[in-house]
Amino acid sequence: MLQPETHKPPRKNFAFLQILVLGLFCVLLLRLWYFQIFKGEDYAVKAQENRLRHQTIYAPRGLIRDRDSRILAENKPAYALGLIREDCPDIDRTLRQISTWTDIPIKQLQKRFSKDKGLVKPFKPQLIVSNLTYGELAKIESHLMEWPGLQIVTRPLRSYPHGEIVSHVIGYVAQVNEKELRQHPDLQLRDNIGKQGIELTKEETLRGEKGSKQIEVDAQGRVLKEHIVKQSVPGKNIRLSIDLDLQEHAWEHLGNNTGAVVVLEPQTGHVLSLVSKPGYNNNHFVQGIAPQTWQELVSDPQHPLQNRAIQSTYPPASVFKLVVTSAVLQNDTVSPEKKFYCPGFYKLGRRTFRCWKEYGHGWLELKEGIKQSCDVYFYKLGEELGVDPLSQYAQRYGFGSRTDIDLPNEKSGLIPDREWKLRRFGRRWQGGETLNMSIGQGYTLVTPLQVARYVAALINGGRLLKPQLLRNVPPETQKTLPLQEEELQRIQEAMIATVDEPHGTAWRLRMKGADIGAKTGTAQVVKLFEKYKDKETHEIPYKLRDHAWMASFGRHEGQEYVVVTLVEHGGHGSTAAGPVVKAIYDYLFDEAR
Repeated sequence: MLQPETHKPPRKNFAFLQILVLGLFCVLLLRLWYFQIFKGEDYAVKAQENRLRHQTIYAPRGLIRDRDSRILAENKPAYALGLIREDCPDIDRTLRQISTWTDIPIKQLQKRFSKDKGLVKPFKPQLIVSNLTYGELAKIESHLMEWPGLQIVTRPLRSYPHGEIVSHVIGYVAQVNEKELRQHPDLQLRDNIGKQGIELTKEETLRGEKGSKQIEVDAQGRVLKEHIVKQSVPGKNIRLSIDLDLQEHAWEHLGNNTGAVVVLEPQTGHVLSLVSKPGYNNNHFVQGIAPQTWQELVSDPQHPLQNRAIQSTYPPASVFKLVVTSAVLQNDTVSPEKKFYCPGFYKLGRRTFRCWKEYGHGWLELKEGIKQSCDVYFYKLGEELGVDPLSQYAQRYGFGSRTDIDLPNEKSGLIPDREWKLRRFGRRWQGGETLNMSIGQGYTLVTPLQVARYVAALINGGRLLKPQLLRNVPPETQKTLPLQEEELQRIQEAMIATVDEPHGTAWRLRMKGADIGAKTGTAQVVKLFEKYKDKETHEIPYKLRDHAWMASFGRHEGQEYVVVTLVEHGGHGSTAAGPVVKAIYDYLFDEAR
């Protein structure tokens, strides 16, 4: 039996216990220092984030108006449904409820959620449904408190009240892709950005600056109060040179034809109308175009997404005879006073080149050659000039290069020469190709806007102006045609004779009290089979019909315009394009009728 007086506790075990307690105390103290001091600021921020949320305030996009301030692109309020992952206790159950509310298949919602969640921070709303109907909005809002983590996001949605009529000018906005997100750090997932037309080229002007607000929430994520941290800044409005009434008039009179119309102010370069038909409904793209709608657009044989005024290139046909005329007036190789005889054909070696008039035009000088659009006359001019001067002058007149209009994906067309053919085909240039080029056939390709810019230069003193789509910008001279005033006047007089005098090919444009000059063109698409030689246009298969051109200018009581129309597979320029141009001048010069 142990005696308490004599018993001594083991000192070694007591010391070990003291060290253990002291060690645990030190660890606790160290952890407290780590959390309270070393990591204190970080955890304070996280604690604050658990109580406060930062929500984006979307900036309305700038409005687009026509020259008379009529709305071409506007904004309407839209409501989206966002999910904050950090506040959502059961994401799968929540997605199934969203599917019940919206009738969107659950698998589609799950796929969208999985794809996007890596691009959105867990404490920010990830948009699950981009655009709620008012019925869906009312249904969801009435149950929102029962579903933590869900949030209604308000943002402006783009709207185009005139749809296809101005679709190729305005373009459209659509949801940003991953590449664009990297290029524009201020954009977020499912933001809209300009993809085509003015919406694309003026994106930086039209896009506003987002704001933000601070939202205080409880432990379940319910909103307690809000505080605006930064106001959003709306995008800047844009006023175009387009005249909406004229645009609608040109669209209507182009009818069911496929083609393009360009109307310019020749002294300023302002584009009053730029029609490409068919168009498309740009509203389809704003909320994400349906796969079926997209497939219909891209498979349409008429290619409605193609802006024919700047993205389609065509043989210029007899319109190019104006370019040949300009080259003749600038070149000493052949005198513009020289007469040529047209028997209805021209032989070069063993080949026979026909004139459009089977029995010929007889003896012609320059003015009559333009007025009657004699092919043989211009075969001979082109042969005497040669391909090199023809190519060089055409390029100096702006062909073969873009006009730099404020629209994307403009084509430059093609002005061929000897070197081009050698590179392209590995073969030398032939004399017959010069004859074809001199009447706007062969390899030569132009856009309707290039033709309009050139005709404008013929009547504004030789200034090749940039076509302007913005209303309040000064004229911008890109080049100056190497033609004297009397030479420009001579071309203008020949174009007016084409309208006013007997045998002129543009006689349909005659208008009392107005001076109108024009040049018709019938661009051969393919060499017709013999069985179609004497057929009417409507009797020839559509894809084999010629393209119809009409390039013109008009003056009346101080008003001056250039109007160019191209009708794809329309047949003859005078009969297919002529009525469209006449209808436009009837509108422009209403008081002259």
